Amino acid sequence: MNQKEQLQEKLKEIDRILRDTYQDHTEIGVLSGISGLALFQFYYGKLLGEESNTDVGAEMLSLVIQKINEGYSYHTFCTGISGAAWAMELLKQEGFIDLDTDALFSELDDFLVASMERTQSEIVFYDFLHGSIGVGYYFLKRYQNTQSAVLKTRYKKILLRIVAALDESAQKDSETARWESFLIKEDGLRGFNLSLSHGISSIINFLSRLVIYDDFYTEVKDLLQQSVRYVLSLKSIDTSSTSAFPNWVTLESEKSDNTRLAWCYGDLGVGLSLWKAGKALNNISLSETAIAVLVHSTQRRDLAEAKVIDAGLCHGTFGIMHIYNYMYTETQEVAFKEAADFWMQEALNMAVHKNGHAGYMQWKAGETNGWKKESNLLEGIAGIGLSIISYLAPFDTQWDECLLMS
Repeated sequence: MNQKEQLQEKLKEIDRILRDTYQDHTEIGVLSGISGLALFQFYYGKLLGEESNTDVGAEMLSLVIQKINEGYSYHTFCTGISGAAWAMELLKQEGFIDLDTDALFSELDDFLVASMERTQSEIVFYDFLHGSIGVGYYFLKRYQNTQSAVLKTRYKKILLRIVAALDESAQKDSETARWESFLIKEDGLRGFNLSLSHGISSIINFLSRLVIYDDFYTEVKDLLQQSVRYVLSLKSIDTSSTSAFPNWVTLESEKSDNTRLAWCYGDLGVGLSLWKAGKALNNISLSETAIAVLVHSTQRRDLAEAKVIDAGLCHGTFGIMHIYNYMYTETQEVAFKEAADFWMQEALNMAVHKNGHAGYMQWKAGETNGWKKESNLLEGIAGIGLSIISYLAPFDTQWDECLLMS
């Protein structure tokens, strides 16, 4: 069986498992809940030209709406309402579903704004997965897609409030801006997190998506440039180092080292966000720096050194593969294609868990046996399946916008 046939078989297994188990899920967000499983069904249906998958995807979305109507009230992008609503907006944008989202979601706006503002006094205010940047990402999608001038004005005001809160909470000097957060909350360790999942790279990525619109350019440009300069100030000058950037810097200016190769933390997420900023600002030098950082990362092929244990998108082999595959489509840089192919094979090699989903299990440090089955998009087989679809598909896929990529 060649690699393409292996991948097609994996998709069949993932499809079967998600169909059989989606009703067991309690969360609805795009990264850890049912709406992320629905994304897989719609894109897989498009790959196959098969309506039954879109029917299952529609059933999943109906379950999401039912849960909201029954009182589901968690607001975050990862697990909650903003992520689920974002996924439906994307599916409508892609032509998979026909929903009057202006009527359906505008009633949620006040709840989401209130939920978001409750976190603004917290030190983790800007967290993408669980904080205000994630909710703001939903409002950006509504701003982009709404057919109502009244709603567009409302979303503009909400997004400008987020930018103002970021500007106010930033620690600035004459050139840079940075945001403090808990690095290890259990230990009370605080500092400046660079990651894409929880840190400053997600702010850069978010601001890069705003600055291209006239409605936000004036308020966003300086803040974006200042945050980029802060991240670049931390870039290692040691070309022999495997990583260009630390995971974080403590309040005492101590830098973490030995960063992993992953979407969540490390050079891949930082490089992606610098790439987005370079494109948005039409800054060729910044774009070239981002490419150089990411090309340098392709040299990391030892799984132990790169701290790669499992296969999921968050911190596993399929996530690494998908980032390199995405950057190849962006740049046509051969090093990215070669790295994507390498990590795809490593990802297939990890399908060794007889009790897993399609051979895959997620490594959970600190749990009794370490390994658990996972279905969701961020860490489980729905995300693995979506990355395989993007690798095989003759059409563009936009689902990875939920990972701050497309």
